[in-house]
Amino acid sequence: MRVLLVGSGGREHALATALAADPSVTSLVCAPGNPGMAAMAQVVPVDVTDADAVADLAVGVGADFVVIGPEQPLVAGAADAVRARGIPCFGPSRAAAELEGSKAFAKAIMDAAGVPTARSRVCTDAAQTAAALDEFGAPYVVKDDGLAAGKGVVVTSDRQAALDHAAECDRVVVEEYLSGPEASLFVVTDGTAALPLLPAQDFKRVGEGDTGPNTGGMGAYAPLSWAPADLVDEVMASVVHPTLAAMRDRGTPFAGLLYVGLAITPDGPKVIEFNCRFGDPETQVVLALLETPLAGLLGAAATGTLAEHPPLEWHGGSAVTVVVAAENYPGTPRKGDVITGVDGLPGIIHAGTARREDGALVSAGGRVLCCTATGADLAAAREAAYALVDRVELAGSHYRRDIALTAVRGEIAVSL
Repeated sequence: MRVLLVGSGGREHALATALAADPSVTSLVCAPGNPGMAAMAQVVPVDVTDADAVADLAVGVGADFVVIGPEQPLVAGAADAVRARGIPCFGPSRAAAELEGSKAFAKAIMDAAGVPTARSRVCTDAAQTAAALDEFGAPYVVKDDGLAAGKGVVVTSDRQAALDHAAECDRVVVEEYLSGPEASLFVVTDGTAALPLLPAQDFKRVGEGDTGPNTGGMGAYAPLSWAPADLVDEVMASVVHPTLAAMRDRGTPFAGLLYVGLAITPDGPKVIEFNCRFGDPETQVVLALLETPLAGLLGAAATGTLAEHPPLEWHGGSAVTVVVAAENYPGTPRKGDVITGVDGLPGIIHAGTARREDGALVSAGGRVLCCTATGADLAAAREAAYALVDRVELAGSHYRRDIALTAVRGEIAVSL
């Protein structure tokens, strides 16, 4: 099977690694890819936000199956365009991808489906925002309604900072704050049948101790030893299946990867957000533990045969990934700095890298590398991941030193 994978980040490098390891995949093409993906696949250029260009490329490379990684091409309708050419594609339709494309739309679906989530208000001007902030109180949660690369959410006790963030957005969703540890659950679905992957936890703030602004994610680990034993079953019953039913009922079935962002509150799990694609960097740790061949799993979802897929199999142990970010991230990152110490090193996932004309590996984004490792337990995986971080040489780079630390110490408490 010839597979086309669309995307160029750390998530896509992790997907490419798993797809390349699937015996059913005879050829892998990545577009536009990155230097890490180029080591295992043919890399070709494409504008991922141009749905027709993605579909044309799928036809041009003779793809038997297409996997779309990032949210931008999905919201732009790339999966629809590929399927219109008669090629199976893993990724939701443009209409279904609105679950991520619009926070307000996602809230409306949750309301229709009876999904447990935070109380919220959709606001389009300063007066509405101020009223909603006063209604819910601090900490204030303000979310840009549209796509924002994981950086459109502000959680703050500073009312003026919340108002300022809202003023920068066309439309926002203001929510009550949900207390409790957070978790990410990926669910592969064909629109009706659904298979959950391992829950993971990511670290969104740039600074240690969850300080500083939000980022796309500074690290992650899986599985979650502290999570309630019935967490996945409860989320599938109270969130996933009702949401899929609501999407079917409105004529926009969701087939692809449903990312459920959760807060494990004293009242049980509640949804913080939906995304329409694999999370980054959680994908790096979840796929590191997945033993089931990935192409077959995603292909079953894309062809409506997921109910016939055998149960998923997992490697034992744990996985940890630590993001090495460029100077100034999550502001305007410095680019073009030479990276050394990582070529050919297992566990190095490229997220924002490029090859200079002279062959040097250089930084090309805010999140540059993900240092990913597995271990017999979380402590061992964490130690191995940070050993990889120590090998990275990139001027001005920074990373969090506390990824998975509270979990290793047993300091995460769930009050139910």
